[in-house]
Amino acid sequence: MKKIHCLNPIASCGTELFPADYELTDTLAEADGVLVRSASMHEMELPEGLLAVGRAGAGVNNIPLDACAEKGIVVFNTPGANANGVKELVIAGLLMASRDIPGGLNWCRDNAEDANITKDTEKSKKAFAGCEIRGKKLGVIGLGAIGAEVANAAIHLGMDVYGYDPFMSVNAAWRLSRNVKHITNADVIFQECDYITIHVPLTDGTKGMINKEKLDMMKDGVVVLNFSRDTLVNDDDMAAALESGKVHRYVSDFPNPKVAHMQNVILLPHLGASTKESEDNCAVMAVQELTDYIENGNIKNSVNYPSCDMGECHAACRIAVLHRNIPNMIGQVTGILAEQGVNISDMTNKSRDKYAYTLLDLEHRPETAAVEKLAAIDGVLRVRVVK
Repeated sequence: MKKIHCLNPIASCGTELFPADYELTDTLAEADGVLVRSASMHEMELPEGLLAVGRAGAGVNNIPLDACAEKGIVVFNTPGANANGVKELVIAGLLMASRDIPGGLNWCRDNAEDANITKDTEKSKKAFAGCEIRGKKLGVIGLGAIGAEVANAAIHLGMDVYGYDPFMSVNAAWRLSRNVKHITNADVIFQECDYITIHVPLTDGTKGMINKEKLDMMKDGVVVLNFSRDTLVNDDDMAAALESGKVHRYVSDFPNPKVAHMQNVILLPHLGASTKESEDNCAVMAVQELTDYIENGNIKNSVNYPSCDMGECHAACRIAVLHRNIPNMIGQVTGILAEQGVNISDMTNKSRDKYAYTLLDLEHRPETAAVEKLAAIDGVLRVRVVK
């Protein structure tokens, strides 16, 4: 019986997809797989038997990726599963910032007891007058699943859209409207766009990427939207830009004490993927990824190991070797199997940065001693007899 531990509530439409020989457990120590949304795993002791972690969402800063990789634990995320939910909120943010909808809502609430509210409305509404987004320039930094959807939606709303992503995949390029202007230097977006929205992962290179230098490049009265990660924006620099009027509105989905006290901020309580549809989609994708890995050894959408897919296993035996990306690893693995008289019917090897993954289909099951020899190779992190 395979055991799955959920660190956060996971939509039942996902967990119900596990095969009959799987069960949910309340005990992390006995889990073969973990499903997580926002719970932090950095201080957790990872059990030796844990094979994989499925993050029901895109961001993985709550998971110790290197520590997992060193233990041979594959970490998955669910890119694109929540893209529509986030896209819709970004579009809402554009409209709220351009028309001062929050200011208008607050005025109506504050004047609810005014007997002359109908008459006073006509006098007061000019304070909340804004502009239309049609014809304005929107810069989208990061054209992954969410960024591409935002760019396409903005095109349909009549905006002039600039897109920047030096690492854009072929699939992302196919999804992107041909009317999006592909920019090769992000500074063009900072200098020319009326609205700028960021959709990049948090890395050492992107942390604080919206800072004084970039803010100074921007047009006066620019609107900046952040629905990715709070630390992509330098809070102190943004506060100064808002106070000076350089930035007209900052729309953020990440409350913290500094942002909460800034003027001209539209602050939301991390609602980006908080829709039933997004949570369902993420749960289904995460469960499918975990199941395919546990059952067949296939890796799709991992953030710490390379993608590798040999389909459903029909061989007598399938072995997975998770190891460091170093020379002569394949030679050692195949040499040990050859010594045991084990013939390899199919094999694939993929690498990603420091780590690599080798999947082998064998014509018969090797003896336990051979598997132990594979595990003893210097640089091997885990050996799994998948079938």
